[in-house]
Amino acid sequence: MAFSGLFLILFLTQHMTINLLSVVDSLRLNIFGAEESNLFNQAAYFMGNNPVVQFALQPVLIAGFMLHMLMAFVLQAKNAAARPDGYQYGNKARAYNWASMNMLITGGVVIGFLGLHFYDFWIPEITAKYVTGKAHIGDSPATEAILADVNRFYPELVHRMKYPWRVAIYCVSFVLLGLHLNHGFQSSFQTTGVSQGKYVAGIKKASIAFAVIVPLMFIVVALVHFFIS
Repeated sequence: MAFSGLFLILFLTQHMTINLLSVVDSLRLNIFGAEESNLFNQAAYFMGNNPVVQFALQPVLIAGFMLHMLMAFVLQAKNAAARPDGYQYGNKARAYNWASMNMLITGGVVIGFLGLHFYDFWIPEITAKYVTGKAHIGDSPATEAILADVNRFYPELVHRMKYPWRVAIYCVSFVLLGLHLNHGFQSSFQTTGVSQGKYVAGIKKASIAFAVIVPLMFIVVALVHFFIS
């Protein structure tokens, strides 16, 4: 559970970094008047067409996520079986924070969000590349020419972020992801034995920083494309 969580944290960092390139593109195009800005397109094209990423790293990522999700239910079942009556607390807030007591809830929301995210981006991309051989941007008809266009990723992202309900779901999901990360980040290092002695305070600060910065940056991406792009 701990190692799969740390692996997914690395993926989140990489995914956030690439998405922030779309914010740079948006600001250059819409605020500073640049005629062309394709940082996000170049990164997305590389990630979507590099065979190592597609056929080696992507299956490992999916397997890591499935393992993390499966272990969450396994550990929850084992904990319940080991002590079915539960512990008694004089003040639960002092013993655990809300996120630590509701990791399945926050994780479940993240899973639901990933379903929407897959529906928006991953499934259409896989279908276009390996099934139909045609892609589309926004509401345009799917064509082979669009699939071959290396600059199609940015306008499709902007199109998806124009709907208020979708942006709202993304933002709420990232807030809950932050709660999930704050507890999960610390727990992973504690489980692996790293968070001991002099490292405890530093890891706690790093956990809070990561749990705030990464979801916030994803929210910034959604809001920039909704209000500016």
